[in-house]
Amino acid sequence: MRIQIFINRAMACIFLIAGIFWLNVGNFIPYFSIIFFLISQQTIQQIQSRIDIIEIVGSFVKLKKRGSNYLGLCPFHNEKTPSFTVSPTKEIYKCFGCGKSGNTIGFLMDLEKYSYVEALRWLANKYNVEIEETAQTEEQKQIQQSADSLYIINHFAQQFFSNALFQSEEGKQIALSYLKERGFREDIIQKFQLGYNPSARNEFAQAATHAQYNSELLQKSGLVVLRDGQLNDNYRGRIIFPIHNQSGKVLGFGARIIKNNDKAPKYINTPENEIYIKSKVLYGSYFARMAIDKADECLLVEGYTDVVSLHQSGIENVVASGGTSLTPDQLRLIKKYTTNLTIIYDGDSAGVKAALRGLDLAIEEGLHVKLVLIPGNEDPDSYVHKIGAEAFRNFIAENKKDFILFQLEAALTEAGNDSTKKAALVNQVAETISKINKTEEFTKRQDYIKQVSQILKIEEAGMNALVNKLIRDKVLKEENRNAFKPIQTETETTGEDLPFFNTDELNEQALVRSLIEFGNKPWNESKTVAEFLFSEIEENELDNMMDNKALVRVLETYKKWYQEGLKPTSKNFLYHEDRELNILVINLMDYSTEISHNWKERYEGHIPTREELFKEEVLSTLNYLKLRKIKKLIAENQTELEKCTDAQDQMMCLELHKHLKQMEIDLTREVGTVIFKI
Repeated sequence: MRIQIFINRAMACIFLIAGIFWLNVGNFIPYFSIIFFLISQQTIQQIQSRIDIIEIVGSFVKLKKRGSNYLGLCPFHNEKTPSFTVSPTKEIYKCFGCGKSGNTIGFLMDLEKYSYVEALRWLANKYNVEIEETAQTEEQKQIQQSADSLYIINHFAQQFFSNALFQSEEGKQIALSYLKERGFREDIIQKFQLGYNPSARNEFAQAATHAQYNSELLQKSGLVVLRDGQLNDNYRGRIIFPIHNQSGKVLGFGARIIKNNDKAPKYINTPENEIYIKSKVLYGSYFARMAIDKADECLLVEGYTDVVSLHQSGIENVVASGGTSLTPDQLRLIKKYTTNLTIIYDGDSAGVKAALRGLDLAIEEGLHVKLVLIPGNEDPDSYVHKIGAEAFRNFIAENKKDFILFQLEAALTEAGNDSTKKAALVNQVAETISKINKTEEFTKRQDYIKQVSQILKIEEAGMNALVNKLIRDKVLKEENRNAFKPIQTETETTGEDLPFFNTDELNEQALVRSLIEFGNKPWNESKTVAEFLFSEIEENELDNMMDNKALVRVLETYKKWYQEGLKPTSKNFLYHEDRELNILVINLMDYSTEISHNWKERYEGHIPTREELFKEEVLSTLNYLKLRKIKKLIAENQTELEKCTDAQDQMMCLELHKHLKQMEIDLTREVGTVIFKI
């Protein structure tokens, strides 16, 4: 019975290899329909049709034409010799130095750290494409409309406050003179778009009402407040610090009082609304993002003026938390640009406590955290003015303390001789170290265990055991939360005795590349290349024929689009919102070499192009896949033959072997391969 099942399965494979194949895409669900359903496909296509990759990339990188491509210095890593190549025909870029590659949208996502939707909106704004949004509920539409309106109101407010600072007599005499006394130059004030809200009761409110902005939205923005039936300014008599998102739009404001007033708070911030969520914002991140990426380090301070002062001094890789505890969203925002975080806080007890908050979260996010405390009663703003930019840089570099060790020393000082507190401290530090649980950080974790054990004067083995126990406990909790997933085991015959066919995936890549580039070309009078390939690829057998499952997914995606009436090209993959998918296809499209323009002058004769030889390429790659499948079947059949004890079963296996070997010979003749008889 077992041999009969195997033979039936093998024979089915033989017939299917001969041409009765169909690709299974029933389980494929495009990411777009799940995640990015708000921007219509029509809008995305309009954006894609207007994209000029040379124009977009060229606005960030100086490009020089080199043949049919363009060359420049890579913006993603430091290099002296250009290795960053942009292909206008294929609409992709690739750096042969660091390996970065992508399309125009991917370039903006990598360089500006935009999400896919943010990059689309940026391009839509540049090319004046009106964004059409679909599949929204009435509630979603209202939220989106409210968010858009708040952005517009904030933009109006920012311009009003800036004009009040630089144009009005009150602004110049009170606010601008105050800022200049604090040492701020006009260029840095304009860079951060600082402003002033006049001291009159409702000057901004009247201007906004006159501009016909909605009263309820004005109140939601926090710019005005309703008192006695009238709208009054909420930030009057204060210097205004606009807070920008990652694309430069104003999310909200911080308003600082100028006059000493014990009853009034020093700062008033925008209340949370559809666009301003305090836990997701870091002040100055829009202006610091490029500098953080380049320096591979983020400096974190508390206040708005700290950020502005350091930027003015040329230290631009700095953001502010606004004096609140660090949140996971803020830490992830930092991690977009770097894993190195240096916290710079005041040296008083309040500053130390503020610095220590959020430590475990930072460690868990995989950030490498250092701490610098400013001496005396200084803060970063006053200290950089006092000692100068160069001395400040040197101070930071020389006084960085490891966060975990600093926390330990601070806690030891507080514990004193209290043995109970010291015992609790051991567990606390072990808990922190256990957050460093990634495999690649094993050495770092062991180094911490060694140092902490020496400071606490306890056995290193004991601390190591405690940390490992905490890690195991966490893993067990995670496993209990997750549904059980069966472990996939290897089949009895893996085909490892066929290294050429199993380890070299270049052929698989060639097949997928052929489909993407030539799929819409005619194969014969009745079929396209895509239809021919689909008729030759067995349903449910791709996983057995191809080792690279990512390439299988590309084929499945192509097939689904084709069945829906789309004529897919490389562009459909290049502008797919799934970065893994489009980067995979980009890497398949090799454009690193091209035929010299001098060829015809030096040599005679025509060199056939891939476009002219596409049928040969398609057949060659397809036949290699079939040949590999047959090789696997031969190996499986051989294993089955060795197990057979029944004479009839042995004869059937021998007949099957003979048939498979003949198919192998026929295919190898087609692909030009020689099989040596041993």
